[in-house]
Amino acid sequence: MSLGANISTWFWGTAGLHEGQEPFLQWIMAVGNTSDAPSVFSVSYGDDEDSLSTSYMERINQEFMKLGARGISVLFASGDDGTGCNGKTFVPSFPASSPYVTAVGGTGFEGIIGNAEVGNYISGGGFSNVFSQPDYQQGAVQKFFSSATHLPDSKYFNKSGRGYPDISALSNGFLVVCNLIPLPVAGTSCAAPTVSGIIALVNDHLLQAGKPVLGFLNPFLYQQASALTDITDGCNSGCLETGFCSQSGWDPVTGNGVPNFPALVQAALKHSH
Repeated sequence: MSLGANISTWFWGTAGLHEGQEPFLQWIMAVGNTSDAPSVFSVSYGDDEDSLSTSYMERINQEFMKLGARGISVLFASGDDGTGCNGKTFVPSFPASSPYVTAVGGTGFEGIIGNAEVGNYISGGGFSNVFSQPDYQQGAVQKFFSSATHLPDSKYFNKSGRGYPDISALSNGFLVVCNLIPLPVAGTSCAAPTVSGIIALVNDHLLQAGKPVLGFLNPFLYQQASALTDITDGCNSGCLETGFCSQSGWDPVTGNGVPNFPALVQAALKHSH
């Protein structure tokens, strides 16, 4: 499901639970068995990594890889609990921590006037305790660690794990109209469909130019990070203290930054084969 001007939007629902958690495998297999599935999916659900078996998550990852090979972009909200915490370590969120999806973090505007966009303290982000760091982000993550002026105690996180989020968008100040009544909402559940709608519009430009859609986004987002607006302030919450903080370049609060639509379109047109 994705939201964008003049972009057809589907709502895809999957009933039931898997061992008390979200039925991600049932859903993703249904998508894989659908020949005319949408080219962009936005998902605002997640489970703690440590609540799922590694074999189950790896099986889901196989389906994510299949969708990427088909040219389907899958974006997940990174979560609203900052780094997550079980009292001893940070608790990453899955599927946002999967190397085969695009995790979307959250930003907000600083102060009442809202002059500066900063990382939102709720923005889910950190490093997977299960999945290793993929090649496409190793350079960006190494740069983060080499230049970070604030880092949580290393006992809390797995420095060699897959870092997330990959990208961000505004995560507060949204209005949802329900029964004609506008209701304020917030969270990365707002950010993920926002980015997904933008990606769908970028795909529209690609299709009009006779080029294929973006598909699996992450290599493109890291190679073309200059097509995003970098967010350099704001920290997410951690274990009884600050978690990670935004800085120049990729960081585990806002990823590579927020979309700059004209720049993304130009980068996609040049990048696409």
